[in-house]
Amino acid sequence: MQRHDDPLARLRRGHEERVLDLLRKRGPLSRGELGKWSGLSRTTLYDIIAELVNSGAIVASAPDPALRKRGRPVETLALNPEAGQAIGIDFARRAVHVASVNVAHEVIGSASEPHAADLPWEEQVDIAERLIATLAEGTLRLGALSAIGVGVVGPIGAPGADTTHADRVNGLPRLLGKRFGVPVLLDNNTRLAALAESVWGAAAGDEDVLYLRLSHGVGGGLVVGGSLHRGVDGLSGEFGHITVETAGAARCECGGTGCLETVASIGAVLDSYRTAGGRADDIAAFLAASEAGDSVAHDVLRRVGDRIGTVLAAVCNATGPGVIVIGGELAEAGAALIEPVEEAIHAHILPLARHRIDLRRADLGEAGGALGGIALVLHESPLLSRYPAQPDPEEHV
Repeated sequence: MQRHDDPLARLRRGHEERVLDLLRKRGPLSRGELGKWSGLSRTTLYDIIAELVNSGAIVASAPDPALRKRGRPVETLALNPEAGQAIGIDFARRAVHVASVNVAHEVIGSASEPHAADLPWEEQVDIAERLIATLAEGTLRLGALSAIGVGVVGPIGAPGADTTHADRVNGLPRLLGKRFGVPVLLDNNTRLAALAESVWGAAAGDEDVLYLRLSHGVGGGLVVGGSLHRGVDGLSGEFGHITVETAGAARCECGGTGCLETVASIGAVLDSYRTAGGRADDIAAFLAASEAGDSVAHDVLRRVGDRIGTVLAAVCNATGPGVIVIGGELAEAGAALIEPVEEAIHAHILPLARHRIDLRRADLGEAGGALGGIALVLHESPLLSRYPAQPDPEEHV
């Protein structure tokens, strides 16, 4: 017989998560401040705090004597930075990115290394292991927060997906688990970048975020109520496969035609630029031409921005985010792209929402996917959420 949680246990975990979430978002707080922001009774709050201190999730400290006022010193509570470290790895198309953060959400460091697009998983994991070693300097403490969050390109475990891709991705957690000896949480790297931007980046503190990444592929993610939305079979955020062209539309890698990716990916933008008479060998040369005021580059970006904004408006009408974050290499074009995107959003979004949408450029760059893997660990770690691991389906009592 499987074990089941009773309602009181779920209620207690909810109270613990409320306290931990306040400390994550607001930093060290006194018991009085925690009571004010949590809405919990004094008895319940003090019981929850005692349990979290005993478990090592939070630490209590007295104020600096030099700053102490008259009367009894007010003790503050904070997430315990010594409780462990979380590792994030992003296996991008042409590079491996890693990052490390402690339980107090302090970023310890990040590193990247490029590689050939067809490099085998084993060699990509070798790169990740070497980069993590440089961050840890021999003192990596996975400790109580022992997990690794991993981002990969493409859908995760979706039926009908390319079998070779699915087999390779599904074997990755086992490979990493053997190397590091800890559980592995896996998700799409672009979707994880959306989560990272809502925790540390351009949308930090915002709970309803729409993220779009414009790179060699086009994809994104939704953060709803502060949580990453994966959708059925992990297919949420595939904004690059929304149709934007009909007549003479190009065929997309997904099998469809006229997808946003056929218009707004790096390859598509470079093709449009060259067809219009421009000369650029790569995205860096195109961005340099745009920055220099090249009218052909600006015309291409205006057309692309219009298509992007139209898609974003449709998604906003369906999901109602408060913040839109645009990232990826193409976003480095700045105002030449962002302004037409914003104009198209305003033209197509519901009038009531027109002035409530805040459009921003991403802050985290190439580290976004790895940091998103860490955010996944921090949000789902039993140490922080106090939710037990899922019971083994073969375990019986």
